[in-house]
Formats: sequence, structure tokens, C-alpha cells
Amino acid sequence: MAAPADDPAEDTVTDPPRPAEPASSRRIEPGPGIRSGLRGLPARLNPATIGAGVVAAVFGCTGPALIVIDGAAANGLPGELISSWIFGIYVFGGLISLVLALRYRMPVVGAYSIPGAVLVVGAMASYPFAEVVGAFLVAGVLVLALGLSGLIGVVSRWLPLPIVMAMIAGALIRFGTGVVDAAGSAPWIVGAAVVGFLVLSRFVPTVPGALGALGAGLVAAVLTTGFSAQETAVSGWTMPTLVAPAFDLGAILAVGIPLAVLVVAAENAQAYGVLLSQGYRPPINAMTVASGIGGLLAPLTGGHNANIAGPMTAICSGPQAGPDPEARYAASVVNGLIFIAFGVLAGFAVTAATALPSELVAAVAGLAMIGVLVSSFRGAFGEGRFRTGALTALVVAMSGIAPLGISSPFWALVAGVVASAVLEPADFRTAARG
Repeated sequence: MAAPADDPAEDTVTDPPRPAEPASSRRIEPGPGIRSGLRGLPARLNPATIGAGVVAAVFGCTGPALIVIDGAAANGLPGELISSWIFGIYVFGGLISLVLALRYRMPVVGAYSIPGAVLVVGAMASYPFAEVVGAFLVAGVLVLALGLSGLIGVVSRWLPLPIVMAMIAGALIRFGTGVVDAAGSAPWIVGAAVVGFLVLSRFVPTVPGALGALGAGLVAAVLTTGFSAQETAVSGWTMPTLVAPAFDLGAILAVGIPLAVLVVAAENAQAYGVLLSQGYRPPINAMTVASGIGGLLAPLTGGHNANIAGPMTAICSGPQAGPDPEARYAASVVNGLIFIAFGVLAGFAVTAATALPSELVAAVAGLAMIGVLVSSFRGAFGEGRFRTGALTALVVAMSGIAPLGISSPFWALVAGVVASAVLEPADFRTAARG
């Protein structure tokens, strides 16, 4: 889908979605501009876009935040530094959402790498925190260099679309199965969420069904005393702390380089594929550059890379954000503002976020992904080309494997391309002829 032109008339006229085209060959793709995004924003703020932004923020501010908080606390990091870490990844992640969503008028969401957080907290026992922060900075430099080189754009144009779509379906299917798993441990809460989703989707289609799931699930949680605020190392108001980095080769090899690979090969790749599945032309080079800049800014306050977020982009770009693809960037703006507020008020916000039942969060996230999953499966297997490669990518992405610490979406793309190159070479020749 082409980005809208920087023209005031565009703010009142909505073009029908157009088929996705290859990413721009420019190193930094042009866009309508932030002023155009701001002018068009009021008309795009509606129950669907606001609701999708809230749902994405609820997902991003609960379980993922606890990975950082609990992991850092287990490694002896004091509360003020943990709060500063949360500030860095949410505030700068939120700023990425605002800048990219407004500049390109696309529902691109910034946050941080969840697998990256797991990688980081696992390595903290082996290195002083200053050296870990130095590794964060190296990761940011590597990601920024890749974005400025334009190499990511070249690779993205070469990858067969069905294989990318299959990777997205495999990577996000865990959110769908998560609804079933959650129902086993909290049937009343998840059951209420499903009913809320179905009722709102059927009778009030202008509001995201996932918002109905959240509301009904909250009522059920109150009635079943499902709330249980978790004790965390972050509480009250603390100012962000500037962290002086130190550089150690071992920390760079163990943390910096794998983190950079995760940002590019997992998070950016997922977000790029999700946007393609919804008919957008994602500015992949700009997304990579923004992730690199986020990787330089977040470590100033102790945070690991702030970058494009795959799952939240999926929620904000899918049908749950409304029927008009041109309006869905407003959901990313809403999400970004909530992330910034969460980062600034981390000491207070974490307590409220952790009180939500994890089963409810899982159910809402899974239900919000339905539209994206449907379009991803259709894109993977509807064309009739690269089917073996697509199936290979789907299975590998679903497996959750992580050789060398690199998560399964990257290996899904590699395996899918290799399978198609060996078994479906004619499809590559057909694609090359256009």
C-alpha cells in the first residue's frame, strides 16, 4: 500500500488499499512527513485505532516488562537502575512509534526485543552492568550501520513473499495457541474474554473485538478475584540514571552481536512481514535505522536496544485496528504515547500492569492476532508458488528453536529459502521475470 501523499486533501479522502510493492531502493525511504501525519491524525483517531493501540500497549507493558524487571533483580541490579532501564526501552521505544508512524503514516510500533531481554538477563551474571551497557551500544551501532548501508532493503526485496508470510504465521501462531493454553488455567476469565470478543466483533464492528475481550475479561477477573499484584524491584518515582558504559570483548561477543542479530533478523523481520501481509510497503531501511538509533539512546539510561516490535506492530496493523488501512497508524501513535507514559511512570505503572492476570493478557493478545494470522496464511499458500519453502518456514518458525541464540524467525527464512532453492528453483525464475 503506498504511503499517502503530503497533501491536505489526503486527510479527508481515503484511497482503497493497493497491493504491496517492493521496498524502496533508497537507503532511507521517503514518506509523507511528520506534519502530514499530525494533520491527518485527528480524523484517524476513532474507537478502532484507539482500542488497538490500548490492546497493544497492555500486551507490551505486562509480561515483557516482567522479563526485564525480574531478570535484572535476580542479577542483583538495584531498583533505581531497573527503573531507569524500563524508562529507556519504553520511552525511546514509544518515540520510535511516534516518529515512524507519523512520518510514514503506517502502523509501525517501537518497543524492544523480548528475546533480546531474555538474552541480556541471562548474560548479566557473567559481566558487570557497565560492560553489558557497552555491549548494548555496540549492538546499536551495528544495527544503525546495517540500516544506513541499505543492505536490509536489498535482502527484503529478494526474499520470496510467501516464505516471509509463512514465517510470520509461524512466529505469531503461538499467540493463537496461547488462548487455548490460558483457557486451561483460567477458564472463566478466558471464556469471558472470548465472549466479549465475539459479541463486540459481531454487533459493534467499529470497535476492536480485542477491546471487548479485555473489558469482559477484567469483569470476570474481578468476580473471580483473578487480580494479584506482583512484588517487583521497581516501585515509586525514580529519576532515570545515566549509565557510563565500559567495553569488553567478551560482553560484546556474548551480548552485543547476538542482540543486533535479534533486532534485525527477528523483530524487524517480523514487523516487515506483518506490514506486507496487510498491504503496506514498509520502509525497511528506515525501520532499521530507527532501531539503530534506539540502540544508541536506550543504553544511556541502562536499557537494551529500543527497536521495532513485531507483535505490537501486528496488533496495530491488523483488521482489529479498523477497516481503513490508511487510518491504522493512529493506533501506533496511541501505543507510543502509552509506552512513553509507562516508561516515565514505571515505578507506579508496573504495579498496575502486573496485577492483570497473565491468562487474560495472553487471551487478548491471541484474539487480536486473528486477522493478521489469517492474512499471513493466505499470503503464504494462496499464490501457489514457493509452497515447500513456505511450509518449511512455517514449521521452523513454529518450532521456537534458537541456535546460536538467534530466534526461530531468522532460521525460518533461511530454511525456507534453502528449501525453495533446492526444490522449487522454477519459482525463483518466475519471480525474477516479474
